[in-house]
Amino acid sequence: MKYIHNQAQYDIRCEWGENGVKQLAPISDVVIIVDVMSFSTCVSIAVSQGATVYPFLLDRVRAAEYAATIGAVSAQARAGGLYSLSPPTMLKLQPGMKIVLPSGNGARLTLLSGGTTCLAGSLRNAKAVAHRAMNLGTEIAIIPAGERWLSDDSLRPAMEDWIGAGAIISHFTGKKSPEAISAEEAFKSVSGNLSKTLTECSSGQELVFSGYLDDILSIADLDADDVAPVLIDGYYSR
Repeated sequence: MKYIHNQAQYDIRCEWGENGVKQLAPISDVVIIVDVMSFSTCVSIAVSQGATVYPFLLDRVRAAEYAATIGAVSAQARAGGLYSLSPPTMLKLQPGMKIVLPSGNGARLTLLSGGTTCLAGSLRNAKAVAHRAMNLGTEIAIIPAGERWLSDDSLRPAMEDWIGAGAIISHFTGKKSPEAISAEEAFKSVSGNLSKTLTECSSGQELVFSGYLDDILSIADLDADDVAPVLIDGYYSR
């Protein structure tokens, strides 16, 4: 079958997870990874603080070893460490610092982007990322990362990433795929009350139950960061 699901007839494309990156990145000028809870949000805040972020697979021992070789700090799980996947901890970073950020979703998809220009997008930097992407090319792939089911590690489409992708897409001109339009409409339908929506969705409830309501308030702060982190030489920076 010659046709594959790459939305190549559109300028603005949107597809889920690992297979989305594999299909869309090679035929796009720019790929935007959207992992709202919380890799992309952490990257946005860290870069706003003047830090550089090294995405790493979810192996904290190896991440710490790698951090030591480049003079960086290594982020821990939400429950531990000065810096973690809890976005507010990124506010503690100082200009010029390096941080290795292990993640099973956002970092993994970043590392799959290959030679395509890669940006980290979230609700906090939706406008800045869209504008930067349009300056870098005309064919844009937006990748909502999703989560993983614990039972079999398959993709769990996550509402927060669909909304985050839609927030970015809402700033684009160009011919949008039906998938991109659907994400944009999802964002517009809840844009008046992002905090409530993100608190009540499944991923948000997981954070609330674990005591991380402040994470959601930080994640939902639309366009709080005027940065568009770009991956260059293995790290995200301004």
